[in-house]
Amino acid sequence: MFHHLMAKPWVTAQGKVDDLYAGGASSALAKKLALKVFLAVVAVLFFLLVTAYGSRMAYEDWRPTPQVNLLWANTLVLILSSVALQWAQYSVRRGRMDAMRVGLLAAGAFTVVFLFGQILAWRQLGTMVYFDIRNPAIGFFYLITGVHGLHLVGGLVAWGRTAAKVWGDFDVAKIRQSVELCTTYWHFLLLVWLVLFGLLFTGDNLDILLKICGIR
Repeated sequence: MFHHLMAKPWVTAQGKVDDLYAGGASSALAKKLALKVFLAVVAVLFFLLVTAYGSRMAYEDWRPTPQVNLLWANTLVLILSSVALQWAQYSVRRGRMDAMRVGLLAAGAFTVVFLFGQILAWRQLGTMVYFDIRNPAIGFFYLITGVHGLHLVGGLVAWGRTAAKVWGDFDVAKIRQSVELCTTYWHFLLLVWLVLFGLLFTGDNLDILLKICGIR
Protein backbone atom coordinates (compact mmCIF):
# COMPACT_ATOMS: atom_id res chain seq x y z
CA MET A 1 0.00 0.00 0.00
CA PHE A 2 2.82 2.39 0.92
CA HIS A 3 4.52 1.57 -2.37
CA HIS A 4 1.48 2.75 -4.31
CA LEU A 5 1.09 5.84 -2.12
CA MET A 6 4.69 6.81 -2.73
CA ALA A 7 4.55 6.24 -6.50
CA LYS A 8 5.46 9.29 -8.60
CA PRO A 9 3.67 9.15 -11.96
CA TRP A 10 5.37 12.36 -13.05
CA VAL A 11 8.70 10.57 -13.04
CA THR A 12 9.67 9.52 -16.58
CA ALA A 13 9.98 5.78 -15.94
CA GLN A 14 6.77 5.56 -13.91
CA GLY A 15 4.91 7.70 -16.42
CA LYS A 16 5.85 5.42 -19.29
CA VAL A 17 4.57 2.38 -17.39
CA ASP A 18 1.29 4.06 -16.53
CA ASP A 19 0.78 5.32 -20.08
CA LEU A 20 1.49 1.88 -21.48
CA TYR A 21 -1.03 0.23 -19.14
CA ALA A 22 -3.70 2.83 -19.77
CA GLY A 23 -3.21 2.60 -23.54
CA GLY A 24 -3.48 -1.18 -23.54
CA ALA A 25 -6.64 -1.13 -21.43
CA SER A 26 -8.32 1.52 -23.56
CA SER A 27 -7.37 -0.30 -26.77
CA ALA A 28 -8.89 -3.56 -25.51
CA LEU A 29 -12.11 -1.81 -24.46
CA ALA A 30 -12.30 -0.01 -27.79
CA LYS A 31 -12.01 -3.28 -29.72
CA LYS A 32 -14.70 -4.95 -27.60
CA LEU A 33 -17.00 -1.98 -28.04
CA ALA A 34 -16.40 -1.92 -31.80
CA LEU A 35 -17.24 -5.63 -32.02
CA LYS A 36 -20.45 -5.15 -30.02
CA VAL A 37 -21.55 -2.29 -32.27
CA PHE A 38 -20.79 -4.34 -35.37
CA LEU A 39 -22.69 -7.35 -34.04
CA ALA A 40 -25.67 -5.12 -33.28
CA VAL A 41 -25.68 -3.89 -36.88
CA VAL A 42 -25.42 -7.46 -38.19
CA ALA A 43 -28.27 -8.56 -35.91
CA VAL A 44 -30.47 -5.80 -37.34
CA LEU A 45 -29.55 -6.87 -40.88
CA PHE A 46 -30.56 -10.48 -40.30
CA PHE A 47 -33.73 -9.41 -38.48
CA LEU A 48 -34.73 -7.38 -41.52
CA LEU A 49 -34.06 -10.37 -43.77
CA VAL A 50 -36.21 -12.59 -41.56
CA THR A 51 -38.95 -9.95 -41.54
CA ALA A 52 -38.88 -9.74 -45.33
CA TYR A 53 -38.97 -13.53 -45.54
CA GLY A 54 -41.95 -13.71 -43.20
CA SER A 55 -43.79 -10.98 -45.06
CA ARG A 56 -43.31 -12.77 -48.37
CA MET A 57 -44.59 -16.03 -46.89
CA ALA A 58 -47.98 -14.43 -46.35
CA TYR A 59 -48.72 -14.38 -50.11
CA GLU A 60 -50.81 -17.18 -51.57
CA ASP A 61 -48.22 -18.15 -54.18
CA TRP A 62 -45.62 -18.98 -51.53
CA ARG A 63 -43.98 -22.39 -51.83
CA PRO A 64 -41.50 -23.48 -49.14
CA THR A 65 -37.91 -24.24 -50.10
CA PRO A 66 -37.27 -27.96 -50.71
CA GLN A 67 -35.56 -29.46 -47.66
CA VAL A 68 -31.80 -29.88 -48.02
CA ASN A 69 -30.64 -32.56 -45.59
CA LEU A 70 -27.00 -31.46 -45.90
CA LEU A 71 -27.86 -28.38 -43.82
CA TRP A 72 -28.16 -30.58 -40.73
CA ALA A 73 -24.57 -31.76 -41.13
CA ASN A 74 -23.41 -28.20 -41.83
CA THR A 75 -25.10 -27.02 -38.64
CA LEU A 76 -23.23 -29.65 -36.62
CA VAL A 77 -19.92 -28.58 -38.18
CA LEU A 78 -20.57 -24.93 -37.29
CA ILE A 79 -21.34 -25.94 -33.71
CA LEU A 80 -18.02 -27.81 -33.57
CA SER A 81 -16.15 -24.74 -34.83
CA SER A 82 -17.70 -22.64 -32.07
CA VAL A 83 -16.86 -25.29 -29.46
CA ALA A 84 -13.26 -25.41 -30.71
CA LEU A 85 -12.89 -21.65 -30.31
CA GLN A 86 -14.39 -21.85 -26.85
CA TRP A 87 -11.75 -24.45 -26.01
CA ALA A 88 -9.04 -22.16 -27.40
CA GLN A 89 -10.28 -19.33 -25.22
CA TYR A 90 -10.40 -21.60 -22.16
CA SER A 91 -6.86 -22.80 -22.86
CA VAL A 92 -5.26 -19.40 -23.43
CA ARG A 93 -6.74 -18.10 -20.19
CA ARG A 94 -4.97 -20.91 -18.34
CA GLY A 95 -1.71 -20.59 -20.17
CA ARG A 96 -2.08 -23.80 -22.19
CA MET A 97 -0.64 -22.54 -25.45
CA ASP A 98 -0.48 -25.89 -27.24
CA ALA A 99 -4.15 -26.60 -26.51
CA MET A 100 -5.01 -23.07 -27.61
CA ARG A 101 -3.28 -23.62 -30.95
CA VAL A 102 -5.14 -26.89 -31.49
CA GLY A 103 -8.49 -25.30 -30.70
CA LEU A 104 -7.77 -22.32 -32.93
CA LEU A 105 -6.73 -24.45 -35.90
CA ALA A 106 -9.67 -26.82 -35.42
CA ALA A 107 -12.10 -23.88 -35.40
CA GLY A 108 -10.73 -22.59 -38.69
CA ALA A 109 -10.84 -26.04 -40.28
CA PHE A 110 -14.45 -26.64 -39.20
CA THR A 111 -15.45 -23.21 -40.51
CA VAL A 112 -13.94 -23.92 -43.92
CA VAL A 113 -15.77 -27.26 -43.99
CA PHE A 114 -19.02 -25.47 -43.12
CA LEU A 115 -18.60 -22.98 -45.95
CA PHE A 116 -17.76 -25.77 -48.39
CA GLY A 117 -20.83 -27.64 -47.17
CA GLN A 118 -23.00 -24.59 -47.80
CA ILE A 119 -21.78 -24.45 -51.40
CA LEU A 120 -22.61 -28.13 -51.77
CA ALA A 121 -26.07 -27.42 -50.34
CA TRP A 122 -26.58 -24.75 -53.00
CA ARG A 123 -25.64 -27.23 -55.71
CA GLN A 124 -27.80 -29.95 -54.16
CA LEU A 125 -30.78 -27.59 -54.13
CA GLY A 126 -30.21 -26.77 -57.80
CA THR A 127 -30.41 -30.45 -58.80
CA MET A 128 -33.70 -31.16 -57.03
CA VAL A 129 -36.76 -32.02 -59.10
CA TYR A 130 -38.85 -29.26 -57.55
CA PHE A 131 -36.19 -26.59 -58.02
CA ASP A 132 -37.57 -23.42 -59.59
CA ILE A 133 -35.46 -20.27 -59.52
CA ARG A 134 -38.66 -18.23 -59.79
CA ASN A 135 -39.66 -19.49 -56.34
CA PRO A 136 -38.99 -16.56 -53.96
CA ALA A 137 -38.22 -18.99 -51.13
CA ILE A 138 -35.24 -20.32 -53.09
CA GLY A 139 -34.06 -16.77 -53.75
CA PHE A 140 -34.23 -16.03 -50.03
CA PHE A 141 -32.36 -19.27 -49.33
CA TYR A 142 -29.43 -18.18 -51.48
CA LEU A 143 -29.51 -14.62 -50.12
CA ILE A 144 -29.65 -15.49 -46.43
CA THR A 145 -27.13 -18.32 -46.52
CA GLY A 146 -24.86 -16.21 -48.72
CA VAL A 147 -24.91 -13.22 -46.36
CA HIS A 148 -24.23 -15.50 -43.39
CA GLY A 149 -21.38 -17.16 -45.26
CA LEU A 150 -19.81 -13.81 -46.16
CA HIS A 151 -19.77 -12.84 -42.50
CA LEU A 152 -17.98 -16.09 -41.70
CA VAL A 153 -15.44 -15.38 -44.44
CA GLY A 154 -14.82 -12.01 -42.85
CA GLY A 155 -14.35 -13.74 -39.52
CA LEU A 156 -11.80 -16.07 -41.09
CA VAL A 157 -9.70 -13.04 -42.00
CA ALA A 158 -9.47 -12.06 -38.33
CA TRP A 159 -8.96 -15.71 -37.39
CA GLY A 160 -6.11 -16.00 -39.89
CA ARG A 161 -4.35 -12.95 -38.48
CA THR A 162 -4.63 -14.43 -34.99
CA ALA A 163 -3.53 -17.93 -36.03
CA ALA A 164 -0.46 -16.52 -37.78
CA LYS A 165 0.75 -14.94 -34.52
CA VAL A 166 0.55 -17.99 -32.22
CA TRP A 167 3.75 -19.60 -33.48
CA GLY A 168 7.02 -18.62 -31.88
CA ASP A 169 7.24 -15.67 -29.49
CA PHE A 170 4.06 -13.66 -29.09
CA ASP A 171 2.28 -11.35 -26.68
CA VAL A 172 -0.01 -13.63 -24.68
CA ALA A 173 -2.28 -10.76 -23.63
CA LYS A 174 -2.89 -9.68 -27.23
CA ILE A 175 -3.47 -13.23 -28.41
CA ARG A 176 -5.88 -13.82 -25.56
CA GLN A 177 -7.83 -10.72 -26.55
CA SER A 178 -7.92 -11.77 -30.22
CA VAL A 179 -9.10 -15.28 -29.33
CA GLU A 180 -11.83 -13.89 -27.09
CA LEU A 181 -13.05 -11.54 -29.83
CA CYS A 182 -13.08 -14.36 -32.39
CA THR A 183 -14.94 -16.61 -29.96
CA THR A 184 -17.61 -13.97 -29.36
CA TYR A 185 -18.01 -13.44 -33.10
CA TRP A 186 -18.31 -17.17 -33.83
CA HIS A 187 -20.83 -17.71 -31.05
CA PHE A 188 -22.91 -14.85 -32.44
CA LEU A 189 -22.89 -16.24 -35.99
CA LEU A 190 -23.73 -19.70 -34.64
CA LEU A 191 -26.73 -18.26 -32.79
CA VAL A 192 -27.83 -16.40 -35.94
CA TRP A 193 -27.53 -19.57 -38.00
CA LEU A 194 -29.50 -21.66 -35.49
CA VAL A 195 -32.32 -19.09 -35.57
CA LEU A 196 -32.29 -18.91 -39.37
CA PHE A 197 -32.08 -22.66 -39.75
CA GLY A 198 -34.85 -23.29 -37.24
CA LEU A 199 -37.26 -20.72 -38.62
CA LEU A 200 -36.58 -20.74 -42.33
CA PHE A 201 -35.19 -24.09 -43.42
CA THR A 202 -36.90 -26.75 -41.32
CA GLY A 203 -40.42 -26.61 -42.73
CA ASP A 204 -43.29 -24.16 -43.12
CA ASN A 205 -43.09 -21.94 -40.01
CA LEU A 206 -45.34 -19.20 -41.35
CA ASP A 207 -47.34 -18.64 -38.15
CA ILE A 208 -44.23 -18.34 -35.97
CA LEU A 209 -42.51 -15.96 -38.36
CA LEU A 210 -45.56 -13.74 -38.73
CA LYS A 211 -45.84 -13.43 -34.94
CA ILE A 212 -42.13 -12.60 -34.62
CA CYS A 213 -42.36 -9.99 -37.36
CA GLY A 214 -45.48 -8.47 -35.76
CA ILE A 215 -47.66 -9.22 -38.78
CA ARG A 216 -50.06 -11.32 -36.67
